[in-house]
Amino acid sequence: MKINRIVTNLCSKNPTSSKEFYAALFNFNVSDESDWFIHLVAEEQQLEIGIIKSDHELVPEEFRETPVGIYITLVVNNAVTIFEKTKKLGIKIIKTPELTFSGQKRVLLKPRILS
Repeated sequence: MKINRIVTNLCSKNPTSSKEFYAALFNFNVSDESDWFIHLVAEEQQLEIGIIKSDHELVPEEFRETPVGIYITLVVNNAVTIFEKTKKLGIKIIKTPELTFSGQKRVLLKPRILS
């Protein structure tokens, strides 16, 4: 069987706020939007994120609570550019850009998926 695409779905108590975070910071476009689900697609069409209202009936009960110990890595060309954009948008910064042991520069942000 061929997999056509993989969509990461994020449960959010406020899908609109989550949409604004990913659209503003990473230039995602809204492909589909309802009161309980928003489908975002990167400009290059290679990355998709679904944002689903966390209490929606399609979300299994065990996933409706606030997750613990989960994070998403989005690899970008320039972490410093994202960091600067983050500051302008007032997004919470967990860790400023730093060089990791693997030679990658990274910045850690707190996405708007829970509020």
